[in-house]
Amino acid sequence: MRFAFVILGALALGACEPQPEGEPVVRTELGEPIPVDMVEEIVQSAPAEAIAGAACSPATFEDVPLIHCIADPELHRISAALAPVSGDNAGTIEGWAAGKNEGAIAFVMNGGAYGDDLKPLGYFVQDSDRLVELNRADGSGNFFLKPNGVFFGSDGNWRILDTETFLRTVGDRPQFGTQSGPMLVLNGELHPEIQDDGPSRSIRNGVGVSADGKAHFVISQEPLSYGKLARYFRDELKVESALFLDARTSSLWDPARGRMDRGRVGPLIVVEKK
Repeated sequence: MRFAFVILGALALGACEPQPEGEPVVRTELGEPIPVDMVEEIVQSAPAEAIAGAACSPATFEDVPLIHCIADPELHRISAALAPVSGDNAGTIEGWAAGKNEGAIAFVMNGGAYGDDLKPLGYFVQDSDRLVELNRADGSGNFFLKPNGVFFGSDGNWRILDTETFLRTVGDRPQFGTQSGPMLVLNGELHPEIQDDGPSRSIRNGVGVSADGKAHFVISQEPLSYGKLARYFRDELKVESALFLDARTSSLWDPARGRMDRGRVGPLIVVEKK
């Protein structure tokens, strides 16, 4: 297996990025802010052009390079997983991937907010087993910036709902689910506390579901604002709802490109080929 690694700088547990005016603090962003000129090229071995049949392809939005991965219910299955909490590769996608059939994987991306113990901060369902209940508490950090939300689904029907709507309307337990926050886009509008292009910059990722039922996963290759990521989902991908997943430690495994990021992660979203 050929891996390319991303180095996002030294991480310091418990440190939080100061909150610029109009931008949410991100509890799960660990360490000091990373200047743009310190962020290394994420993938050196992968070609820039799209690879035929691959789920992930390069994109650009307002001069920021992104990777856009599409999960198609006709072609893929989605499940939730957890990175290992011990061992040489604890807290990484690489640790989870050990022994897995690479040929069956379309891509894997970090899947939501977690604590210092790598456990999910909110609702988490793996293989129809609810490991963590819905978290409606108040607190500091991006997870608690209401409205936050849940990405979930069963049998190829994938959805994103804000937490309160999820609580009111979803009765059956899904096959997978992960709670994160804030909502980037809700009912076609940006989160009310996110500027169009605020001053905070970081590697960030999120997920949205389009009207045709496809799940769109986006991870930036250079630091960008919350608002720019949200507007890419709203204006370019035309999704009505999108959910912020994480920042700074955002990670992707894209076997088609030989990309394996090594950010510190907890919950994972696994997209497998049918």
